[in-house]
Amino acid sequence: MKEDFLKYQAQTSPYPLAMEVSHAKGSYIYDTHNKKYLDFVAGVSACSLGHQHPRVNQAIKDQLDQYSHVMVYGEYAQHPAVEFCKLLAANMPEPLNKTYLVNSGTEATEGALKLVRRVTGRSQLISCYNAYHGNTIGSMSVMGFEERKQVFRPLIPDVDFITFNNLDDIQKITTKTAGVIVESIQGGAGFIQPENGFLTKVKQRCEEVGALMIIDEIQPGFGRTGKMFGFENYNVVPDVVIMGKGMGGGMPVGAFTARAEYMDLLSHDPKLGHITTFGGHPVIAAACLATLREVTETNLMAQTLEKEKLFRQLLVHPLIKEIRGKGLMLAAMVETPEITNEVIFKCQDKGLILFWLLFEGKAIRITPPLTISEEEIREGCSILLEALEELRTKN
Repeated sequence: MKEDFLKYQAQTSPYPLAMEVSHAKGSYIYDTHNKKYLDFVAGVSACSLGHQHPRVNQAIKDQLDQYSHVMVYGEYAQHPAVEFCKLLAANMPEPLNKTYLVNSGTEATEGALKLVRRVTGRSQLISCYNAYHGNTIGSMSVMGFEERKQVFRPLIPDVDFITFNNLDDIQKITTKTAGVIVESIQGGAGFIQPENGFLTKVKQRCEEVGALMIIDEIQPGFGRTGKMFGFENYNVVPDVVIMGKGMGGGMPVGAFTARAEYMDLLSHDPKLGHITTFGGHPVIAAACLATLREVTETNLMAQTLEKEKLFRQLLVHPLIKEIRGKGLMLAAMVETPEITNEVIFKCQDKGLILFWLLFEGKAIRITPPLTISEEEIREGCSILLEALEELRTKN
């Protein structure tokens, strides 16, 4: 299978991990040799309830028995999508009450960028250096990492950048600005949290000049930081929220949410202002609804903060310089990218899945399922510390 994987399936890097997956359950993935791996990555924050969660699986099976795709998005009322959007609105601050369902986080970004231009009648977009909001042309245009996008230029025009947590840069937001897009916690840059009221001050500046604030919750959203959305930790309510990853319990999905008056503008002048065939797919929406119910009806979010404390208590080692992030969106920072690489490969050999961050080579990603147990946290941290110690004593 590995040979066929490399021969027939397009790759994203020259050296993929290429694990041959047999099955997965709970916090573990099993390869075709029946070796089990404790999953500290959760599909890059997507499998928020672990693998094969019974509530999500049952919702998918039940929906398949009723109907699957029946009509393009926005034409028919379909119970799973309607109920999900309704429950989502109940768990978001006012006036964020209307949601457009799409297929992925990057498509949510595209829709949000179009929305702020439609609402304001302006063109300028502002993002942050080292930001990541997806990989299609529009979302790549607001990616703050030139090395990754140079060969794909020209991208969309009239985009400027500010530095995350730099309060002076906020003055770049002017009456020419349609929207400012910012992550509630910078993901690819190294799980950097906002400081000194940065998000609140960005929103204040947007209000002063008539721009809209988009917050990207694709990674932090759906309970990963101890709140439903990361922005709730930082005393700010954005104009538009984009989401994906953990929203679907491992199924491919995205969405953007804003007040109804804004979202309704996508329906006219021109009509079909944003369209998608499979957005709001009933089977995917059923998985989203089951995931959201599980997150909101249990104490998973509160447990996330307790589990963060345990990670911080356990992950003490001379090669770990800092633990960044919040809740179960954590990064162990080491001195060099070489250490990161060696540790990730060593841990996979030992049965622990870790991963990289996009732009910060000195970060080891730790984003396990929210359902991970204390025993599993201790097991995984023990493997990670063992790998770090082997590396330290070798050198």
